[in-house]
Amino acid sequence: MATTSKKNPTDELGYSKIGKLLLNYSLPAIASMTVASLYNIIDRIFIGQGVGPLAIAGLALTFPIMNLAAAFGSLVGSGASTMISIRLGEKKINSATRFLGNTVIINLILGSLFTILGLYFLDPILYAFGASNNTISYARDFMQVILYGNIFSHSFFGLNNILRASGYPSKAMFITISTVILNLILAPVFIFYFHWGIKGAAWATVISQVIGSIVVVIHYFNRNNTLYFRKGFFKLHLSVVSRIFEMGMSSFLINLCASIVVVILNYSLKKYGGDLAIGAYGIINSILGLVVMIIFGFNMGMQPIVGYNYGAKNYNRVFQTLRYALVIGTIISTSGFLLGEIFPWYMARAFTNDGTLINITVEGMRIVMILFPLIGSQIVASSFFQAIGKPWVSIFLSISRQVLFLIPALCVFPYIWKLQGVWMALPVADFLAFILTVIVLTRTMVKAVSKKHPTV
Repeated sequence: MATTSKKNPTDELGYSKIGKLLLNYSLPAIASMTVASLYNIIDRIFIGQGVGPLAIAGLALTFPIMNLAAAFGSLVGSGASTMISIRLGEKKINSATRFLGNTVIINLILGSLFTILGLYFLDPILYAFGASNNTISYARDFMQVILYGNIFSHSFFGLNNILRASGYPSKAMFITISTVILNLILAPVFIFYFHWGIKGAAWATVISQVIGSIVVVIHYFNRNNTLYFRKGFFKLHLSVVSRIFEMGMSSFLINLCASIVVVILNYSLKKYGGDLAIGAYGIINSILGLVVMIIFGFNMGMQPIVGYNYGAKNYNRVFQTLRYALVIGTIISTSGFLLGEIFPWYMARAFTNDGTLINITVEGMRIVMILFPLIGSQIVASSFFQAIGKPWVSIFLSISRQVLFLIPALCVFPYIWKLQGVWMALPVADFLAFILTVIVLTRTMVKAVSKKHPTV
């Protein structure tokens, strides 16, 4: 076992008050995810107001590809950060450093492959995802630019996650917020001043992530940090790679299933509501994404606490953290529900002046978010199992909503209720996934209490 004489900033995870740790670790992550989500919303507002309603529909068509890219990014970033948290809790610094080195190499490989294949098959993919002759040009223009910078997106996501997990949550937050602010400055300049249209929004994103990647990489060259780039730790190890993939599989499958679901959604929306219905889902998804990303940000702060204490066998602290997290996650999702039900017209109007698109969005948002308070605890529970090294339980809970419940509902409901049936499928899936999560989590807690240690 390798140890170090340096002061490890993660040691406080084993003794500080849980409430204080959740604030210290979650607030920076929440701030980062909130700002990033607000960027997505504001960017789409720029596109809707500056380019037009069909541009919003074109942008919505890129969601499956963006989710797929995020799937590979989270496969590495989430998996590596989880394992690094556990290894730091076990005081295995060399092992944690090896996970860092392998993360860099894997991101370079996957990022490059995704870019090459994505650019080559872009048009057939977009048409398969629901593009029409009216929307294909917008989707293509945006996605081509995003793919050029995909390798930087992969690297930034993965290394920034590790930065947070290795004891620097505030620095990770600052870097994320800085890139988002830069993005928000560049997007309106490129769209309205240079008249680059939807390409301008994409270039603003790519340039910001390139700069963010450079800043994060600079951090890991500092030998005073707990983790830093060290010679001899950049060789791929099958055991390390497989462990990263195993730990990150839950996040990967969440995004992969989200990509598949959006393809099916787009097909149904196009069939029963046309291009503007796809645009309406793009707006609704932006609002949903803001709330979900806040919960994910909270989970990012929770996971190092859970992972460290699980590795140190402080099981009481593990379950105390879970109880806090379930309550806070539910509060966040309930707040999103209230906003979506009370102010849907105002939120839709911010994206577009088109009356038809606004009306479709308002109706869809009210139906989609009717059971949204249940989402928070379901997402928290899934992240909890990932943090304690039980990825397959996390995977099962993560994909249950999309695969077990949402996809079948999307195959049945629209035939009965047309466009309303598409919207209704989402809250039904939310409810069924929540019930399943309660059952699995309750059984886990009962076993843990009876055996005095967590088992799954």
